[in-house]
Amino acid sequence: MRRRSLAGLVLAGTLLLAACGDDDDSDGSAATTAAPSDTTAAAATGTGNECTAGKTLEEGVLTVATGNPAFEPWVIGDAPESGEGFEAAVAYAVADQLGFAEGNVTWVRTSFDEAIQPGAKNFDFNLQQYSITPEREETVTFSDPYYVSNQAVVGFDDSAAVGATTVADLKGLKFGAQAGTTSLDFILEVIQPDAEPFVYDDNAGAKAALEAKQIDAIVLDLPTAFFVSAVEIEGTKVIGQFPADAGGTTDEFGLLFDKDNPLVECVNEALAALEADGTLDAIEAEWLADYTGAPVITVE
Repeated sequence: MRRRSLAGLVLAGTLLLAACGDDDDSDGSAATTAAPSDTTAAAATGTGNECTAGKTLEEGVLTVATGNPAFEPWVIGDAPESGEGFEAAVAYAVADQLGFAEGNVTWVRTSFDEAIQPGAKNFDFNLQQYSITPEREETVTFSDPYYVSNQAVVGFDDSAAVGATTVADLKGLKFGAQAGTTSLDFILEVIQPDAEPFVYDDNAGAKAALEAKQIDAIVLDLPTAFFVSAVEIEGTKVIGQFPADAGGTTDEFGLLFDKDNPLVECVNEALAALEADGTLDAIEAEWLADYTGAPVITVE
């Protein structure tokens, strides 16, 4: 799913101008086509565009950070340079919009908490499912959202929840969630199961009840759901996820930058273009639904 890069469009326009030239001068001599500007030349070689000039850590290179390790489905096989996985694919799509060729995208690793701390960064932007919050915005700057996360259902492969496509399919199940969480609110307000959900003091209690098969499923925010099923409780899966507009509280993920980084403006323009042409939706469908086998459960 590669879009035609901005760099390619700029190069095509430059070649067209060179071929056409200007009208002859009054003395009959042919006019000379002006040399392309530095920013045009950069875009033509995949090293950025006019907006990014002078705004990246290394001129002509986009440095992107992710976690160490980075987990699926955000990055497949802990190899972001492959472009496989939701956030790896988003990073390369943004880079393409900014005029960077794949070979001019460099990856570095940071811990989750390290990137939020104030101070100079070793990346242009970082993506590790960072929710945009006022507290974090005191020390870093976020892009516009590239993804809006909602709730998801986690259960074992043989759970009665497997195969659910609508909220109606879930009403007969025994659910569990941590007290005081948006996940519990979602169960009560959106799923509205026939039986009262089991409520636990913390997520550890809810996960232990699921592991002991005392309940059919737990509801978690989608990033936590993927982590629980992939790392914490063997044999479980993300059975389904709910659309962002299903109700309840949502999390907006933003690309994380050093405070007041001027590159944010360029990235926001790129994200707007990717949203407008459906690229972000296509990446989400490929890596967060099709790849994971976690279909969207509709709310009637």
